[in-house]
Amino acid sequence: MKNRRGKERTGAGPGAEFNIRAMDIPPSAAARIRIVLVGTQHPGNIGAAARALKTMGLARLVLVAPQRFPHDDAQAMAAGADDVLDAAQRFDSLAEAVTDCRLVLGCTARSRRIALAELSPRDAAARLLAAAGVGVEVALVFGRERTGLTNEELQLCHAAVHIPANPEYSSLNLAAAVQVLAYELRLALLAASAADDDPRDPAMEPTASHAELEGFFAQLAQTLEAIDFHKGRSPDSALRKLRRLFLRSGLDAREVRLLRGILADAQRMARLAGGPESTP
Repeated sequence: MKNRRGKERTGAGPGAEFNIRAMDIPPSAAARIRIVLVGTQHPGNIGAAARALKTMGLARLVLVAPQRFPHDDAQAMAAGADDVLDAAQRFDSLAEAVTDCRLVLGCTARSRRIALAELSPRDAAARLLAAAGVGVEVALVFGRERTGLTNEELQLCHAAVHIPANPEYSSLNLAAAVQVLAYELRLALLAASAADDDPRDPAMEPTASHAELEGFFAQLAQTLEAIDFHKGRSPDSALRKLRRLFLRSGLDAREVRLLRGILADAQRMARLAGGPESTP
């Protein structure tokens, strides 16, 4: 049986097995999805993650400060995915690794440390592909085996992804977690490939990049100081809440420019009023 693009598939209806080798994955969308491993402690997990990506048609692996890499265990566990492993980019910090990304999702256990919107693996895959499909860079981030992502790293994410494992035994190996999300991305990519309609909307303004958002947040902090918003209180709590609010809203680049223009005027008025000095 063939799909709407004439590709062979086997079975039909819910649970049907697709001949995934015969179906095309949109290369441009897949190429804009990066899987980021932060502070990986066991090199075998890096190799196993590379294998998980390759089996699902993904290729962009990014490593942030791995404890031991390159390493023979990584090569052994890659089991033929050496091309993914060899092409992996390395960075010293998560901020550097996602600086050009306009959507960053962090895979983490449920936590009250950072109040982020929470997505299921399937919803996360759909959101990542929707963004990649309109031409922007996206990232799916996994933390350290024992401690996950730090608060500071989670603050760089737009939303959290939670795998609904057995609550009585929820410990999931890092590479297994990567495989779960890679599989969901595979399904989303295959669904997009089977559709005749181009999901891209040429009129859609690209969402703001990580660098653009961080510039906005820095100017927001300066402006709040300039207008004495905190009134002697610590600014940390208010800035965290405002960061979450704006990240949830999915600001595009034009909206960030508009907001920064408003902040610049507020800073100018604060200077005219004799308030604290501020740099636009």
